[in-house]
Amino acid sequence: MRLAIFGATGGTGLELTRQTLEHGHSVRVLVRNPNRMTLVNANMRVVLGDVLDRESVTKTLLGSDAALSCLGQRTLLRNTHAVSAGIRNIMDVMQQHGLRRLVVESAFGAGESLAHATPLERFVFATLIRMPYQDKNIMEPAVKASALEWTLLRPVRLTNGPLTRRYTITSQRPPGGSVSRADVAAAMLRAVEEQLWVGEAVAICGP
Repeated sequence: MRLAIFGATGGTGLELTRQTLEHGHSVRVLVRNPNRMTLVNANMRVVLGDVLDRESVTKTLLGSDAALSCLGQRTLLRNTHAVSAGIRNIMDVMQQHGLRRLVVESAFGAGESLAHATPLERFVFATLIRMPYQDKNIMEPAVKASALEWTLLRPVRLTNGPLTRRYTITSQRPPGGSVSRADVAAAMLRAVEEQLWVGEAVAICGP
């Protein structure tokens, strides 16, 4: 498959890019700073640019079978709208060129999944990480309202642990705890390869 990855230099994005290449897929990644892309592979093309720039997004997406986003904010102090505006740009280009499959890393506690959070989790979402959650809460309804074949994956407490492939996907209260970025990446890739969770927003947690 030919896959376009956004947010490829972040924790989940870099792991997703690595696994995608290991599975033999062709990859295009959009990066602002090429020094942050530590992977080198003949099947990977690096597009320099910004997700908010239509031309850069178009160069990354054209010819792809699916788009995967690990976009995130790099600050907790303000809502930069990096996720919501970036995803909106990606979706606009996809719809313009007839591309259909979109998998997005969001977060548990965003959207209706907040109803399944504990009081302590709700406090954290509303205070310490309020700005990133504001952005995701703008992004998710836009994805759901699109005509794309979308999937929203909401990790619970991300870690830098190893790839285990032992994770739980649920639309209810996650029964497990933290989940590694490597396992989230594996689930995102599996969603594309096996056409799973289309039109669903699901949480991903440890076993």
